[in-house]
Amino acid sequence: MEKILSIRVHREQEAEIALGRAVGALAVIEGQLKSLAEERSHAAADRFTSGVNAAELGVFDRYLRRLDASRERLLEEAAQAELKVEEARRLFMDASRERKILDKLKERRQAEYRKLSMQEAVKTVDDISSGAVARRMVLG
Repeated sequence: MEKILSIRVHREQEAEIALGRAVGALAVIEGQLKSLAEERSHAAADRFTSGVNAAELGVFDRYLRRLDASRERLLEEAAQAELKVEEARRLFMDASRERKILDKLKERRQAEYRKLSMQEAVKTVDDISSGAVARRMVLG
């Protein structure tokens, strides 16, 4: 049973690591989205500064469209990353539940063993005590 329990503990640890990686990947994408939003905000504000000619406006517009396309791509990546996080979380919860079940079974078996050991000890003490009483009665 210990071998099975150690396998379950290992599976749980692997699932936890996978979950951490998935959450980390999602955090990176969210950081990129935040950075991109800030960059777009600055570019949009710079577009309307004085002294910008028509050619520069065209450059700003193309740049903003490129940032918007990058944002859309990152949003799709974020959605995929969120799905991976949910799947990793489900696998971790399953692995954790399986390990906890074996832990409880192990605890129950240990409790049963302690109970049987205590009963055997009490029985042995009773046998020893009743033997002493019987000897006194015979000798007495």
